Amino acid sequence: MNDPGRVLDRLAGVLHAPDAPPMGPAWNAADLRDLVPPAQPRIPAAVLVPLVLREGGLKVLLTRRTESLRHHAGQVSFPGGRIEAADGDPLRAALREAREEVGLGAEFARPIGFLDPFETITAYHVWPLVAWVAAGYRPVIDPGEVAEAFEVPLGFLLDPDNCRRVEVDYAGRPRHYYEFRYRHYRIWGATAAMLVNLREKLTGH
Repeated sequence: MNDPGRVLDRLAGVLHAPDAPPMGPAWNAADLRDLVPPAQPRIPAAVLVPLVLREGGLKVLLTRRTESLRHHAGQVSFPGGRIEAADGDPLRAALREAREEVGLGAEFARPIGFLDPFETITAYHVWPLVAWVAAGYRPVIDPGEVAEAFEVPLGFLLDPDNCRRVEVDYAGRPRHYYEFRYRHYRIWGATAAMLVNLREKLTGH
């Protein structure tokens, strides 16, 4: 799955349409029933999963959060955040956050579609929007939120051998999370789970 055209065609056929974000429960909601009560309101959020066309092939753009942030300080994540009232929908929220955090303007980004929604233990309901990003794009980070932006080859993330399924005891029972190690970066938790969802959409496993 190294040919950009094949990747785009495949994603266009398996993702939820950009103008129709999935409204059902998150794909991992059952795993969190004992951590986030069903009656607890969820905080709507959106992230952008940017696939950047580079000379060496497709890369996935990720960020490392600044150490001063209140939540998820220092962790690897996609550009994104809470959906504001002015956004109106997850698509606009994801594009706005990417513009604010890494300077990704509309002239470079072409939305392809949504992955399945994901729920976090902090009660966020997240819509991940996959976007095709033109080769001329260069990140311009907001230092108040982003310590750095970096890119990982899509082929690395699609290889199951590069993804660990880690089991831990948490809140009274065994649970698991996914983890990638790329160079000195640790990609885990919600971000890694979304990448696994992307891999499953693209490869079927």
